[in-house]
Amino acid sequence: MKRILIVLLLSTVTISSYAQVQVALGLKGGANISKFDDASADNFTSFHGGAFALFKLTKIGIQPELIYSLQGSKFGPDDFKTSYVNIPVMLKLYLVAGLNVQAGPQFGFLNSAKLDGANVKSSLKSSDMSINFGLGWDLPFGVTVDARYNLGLSDISDDPSLDALKSRVIQLSVGYKILKFGN
Repeated sequence: MKRILIVLLLSTVTISSYAQVQVALGLKGGANISKFDDASADNFTSFHGGAFALFKLTKIGIQPELIYSLQGSKFGPDDFKTSYVNIPVMLKLYLVAGLNVQAGPQFGFLNSAKLDGANVKSSLKSSDMSINFGLGWDLPFGVTVDARYNLGLSDISDDPSLDALKSRVIQLSVGYKILKFGN
C-alpha cells in the first residue's frame, strides 16, 4: 500500500509540474541600431529576424533563438555591414503581467562582411561572442515585444592592421508565438 501511495504521489507531482510548463514556438523580427566600439564609428540602422522557442516554468523561462542579423557601423560616408547568424540563449525572469527581464549569451557566426560594397570577410573572425541584456513583454494573445542590448565580448577583427572591433547592438523586436503548448 505504501508503494502505491508513493507512486501515486510521485505521478501527481510529475504531472502537475509538467502541466505548469509552457512550450512555445514563434517568429520574431525588428530593428537593429548597431555600432562598433571604435571612436570614429557612427550608428548603423538595419534589421534582424528569425525563430525562437520558449520553455517557461511559472516565473522563469529559457528562450533559445536562431536569428539572422544585419549589423555594422558607419565610418564617414562608408558603411561597414556585417551579417551574422546569431544564437542567443536568453534566461527570462517574469515579473508581472508578462513583463520580463532577460539576460544570456549569444553566439554569432559571420555570414558576410562588406566595407562600402567591397568584401572584407577575410579580415574578420568567423564567430562572435556577446552577452545580451533586455526587457520584454509577452502579451496574452501570443505577441511578444523585446528591447535588448547586445554587448560584444570578442574582438571580431582578424587583421593585425585593424584596431580591435567589438559589436554593440540595440535590438527592438516584435514576435508571435505560432504554436503554444501548456499553460
